[in-house]
Formats: sequence, C-alpha cells, structure tokens
Amino acid sequence: MSTPRRRLHPAWIVAAVAFLALIGAAGFRAAPSVLMLPLEEQFGWSRTDLSLAVTVNLLLYGLTAPFAAALMARFGLRRVTTVALLLVASGAALSIFATEPWMLVLTWGVLIGLGTGSMALVFAATVADQWFIKSRGLVVGVLTAGGATGQLVFLPFIAILVTEQGWQQASLLVAGGALLVVPLVLLFLRNSPADLGLAPYGAPEGWAPVPRPQGNAVRIALTTLRRASRTRTFWALVAGFAICGATTNGLVGTHFIPSAHDHGMPETTAAGLLALVGLFDIVGTIASGWLTDRVNPRILLAAYYAGRGVGLAVLPFLLSEAVHPPMIVFIVVYGLDWVATVPPTVALCREVFGKDGPIVFGWVFASHQVGAAIAATVAGVVRDSTGEYTIAWFGAAGLCVVAAVVSFGISRRQRVLQD
Repeated sequence: MSTPRRRLHPAWIVAAVAFLALIGAAGFRAAPSVLMLPLEEQFGWSRTDLSLAVTVNLLLYGLTAPFAAALMARFGLRRVTTVALLLVASGAALSIFATEPWMLVLTWGVLIGLGTGSMALVFAATVADQWFIKSRGLVVGVLTAGGATGQLVFLPFIAILVTEQGWQQASLLVAGGALLVVPLVLLFLRNSPADLGLAPYGAPEGWAPVPRPQGNAVRIALTTLRRASRTRTFWALVAGFAICGATTNGLVGTHFIPSAHDHGMPETTAAGLLALVGLFDIVGTIASGWLTDRVNPRILLAAYYAGRGVGLAVLPFLLSEAVHPPMIVFIVVYGLDWVATVPPTVALCREVFGKDGPIVFGWVFASHQVGAAIAATVAGVVRDSTGEYTIAWFGAAGLCVVAAVVSFGISRRQRVLQD
C-alpha cells in the first residue's frame, strides 16, 4: 500500500522568495564602506561628509520599518516589497550622477534608505508571522541571514569593480541586483496563506486567520507604538537593539574597511574580511533561530551582546601595527554574532505583544538604526579628530556590556496594556 506524498507547503516557497528579495536589497548594505575611499579621493569630501549620507540612510532604514510593517499588514507583502526594491535600484543608479555631498544624501540616504527600510528585518518578521506557526525562530534566522548573504555576494564584486572600473560601476551592480528580484516577487511572493485558502505552516486544528487591519497604516503604526511604550520590556528591547545597531551597521559595517586601510591593509583585503563576517553570520543567525525555538531568548541576547563586546575590545589590538594576532579571531566572533540578536528579539516581541509583534519589532528595529546612525557619524568625527578609531572601538565594547545586562533583566511576565 503506497503512502501519499507530502506536498511542500507554500510557506517554504514564500520564504525562499523572501530570502532572495532580502539578498537583492542587501547590496547597498555592503557598498558604503567600499565606496567611501574612492569618493573621498575623487571629490575631496571628508569622512564626516560621507558619513552623513550613510547616517541619513541608516535613520530612514530604521524609521521606515514600523510603517512598512503596517503597510504590509494593510496592503500585503507583494506590493510593499516591489516598491522597496525599485527604490533601492533607483537610488543606486542615480548615485552615479552625484557631484556634491547633498546628492549622495538624496540617493544613498533618502531613496535607498526608504527602500531598504521597507525591506528591513521587519520584513523577515512579517513573513514568519504570516506564514509560520511552527519553526518561526528558524525562519526568522534564515531570512535574517539573507541580508548577510547579500553582503557576502555583493561585497567582493563591489570591491573589485571599485578598484578596476570605478565606484559608478559598483553602484550600477547594486541597482541591477535589486531589479533582478522584482519579477520573482511579483510571481511568487504571496501575501498570506489565506489568499490560497490555507493555514500557516504548523497551524493547529481550528486555526482561523486574523482579519487584515483596516484604516490608515500610519495611524496603526503610531497606535501600536503608544501601547507598546507603556511597558518596560519595550524600552529594554529598544535600548539593547540601539546598541546592536551602533556596534554593527553603524561602526563595523561603515568604518571597518577605512580603519583597516588606515593601518595599511589593502581595501580589497579588508572587504574580503568583512565578507567573511557575512559568511560566519549566516551560520550564527540560522543557529540563533534554531536556539530561539528552544532556549530562553533573554539568555541568548545577553550572551550575544557579551560576546560582541569581547570582539570589539580586541579589535584595536588586531589592527595595531605593533601587534599581529590573527584577525580571524575577530572575524569568527563578530561574524557568528552579527545579527544573531534578531531571532530572540523577534520572539520577545511576539511573546509580549502578540499580534502586534511585527509592528512593535519595527519600532524596536528603528532604534537599531538610530543607534547605527549615531555611531556612523560619531566614529567619523572621532577619526577626523584623533586620526584613529580606537576610542570608538572601546566605547562600543562598553555599550555591549550595558546591552547584555539590560537584556538579561527583561521581565518574563509583563504583557502589553490594551486600549
């Protein structure tokens, strides 16, 4: 007697397309650290001028997220994702015409910031929330790793193009990468299982879909913020994730390559090392998602922040001309930890805030990018003022200790107040 073949649940197809979309939108996340030096050399712009464009991008990348989550809940994943990818492609392509710093702010900062913000980690949280009941943590980990994969795929090519063809060709590569994913999104990215008459993957018997919210998406996002801000858990998550952003996208993602260059390391070598961070991050983030389904997420967050602090504390010695321990120590530690914080943070938002979890995570993620924006600017000022990044590295290590303590102390019993 033959057994019926088990059909692949469409949730996994949606997750695969979402993964590719995140890769397509991630190209610019790798670009600024490689493009800063050639722009500085061609136009004579200061590191602070260039950091300003990155700062605007990072701010919009975060502040767009909660509104994008509300738009996805209101109008669906497909529309918002398509528009986001088109914004990323437009900003990257138009940046080749920049001849003044404000033009870079408009393209790198505003257009790409809005596009990547709508394709931020809140997108991964929304896909997991809409399509999965079982294995949510693992799915968030895999999708979050998509951003790291995008950096891994694009960064070496961007560095080679910058060296051999110029920074304009590298910008066009980012634009092309974003555009290539648009047809896949239009064809295969479904908004929710209910559109296909199905339940999410792992849904129990009798599961009923949550009605799609009606009304103004901006009002939905702001109302959710008002409710969430009444809890200490929300502010603890905000504080920890702000430090997370400061110590990843803001500091290492933007300034690692220029800092390594200051110590005599070729730009392509530094870019390759940063790409390896992305490689180890894939392993670390997927493992974090698996652990989040099994271990208290508060303990995971505390461990991740503490490990990151250790990595930042040793980095100045690794970069020093007088001391040469292997840089792989930093690459492995930081890579495994890069965005491993995302799955447990998403899990806490879902645990405490219920159906509002994805939008609340959008607001928490906004703090991530505020922290990243501040760190990107402060590190540029530190470098211009002192001639090195040492103070920035040690300061970030101290902040990680604060994040570990705050995360470990998050209450297990608190629940969001209802209107």
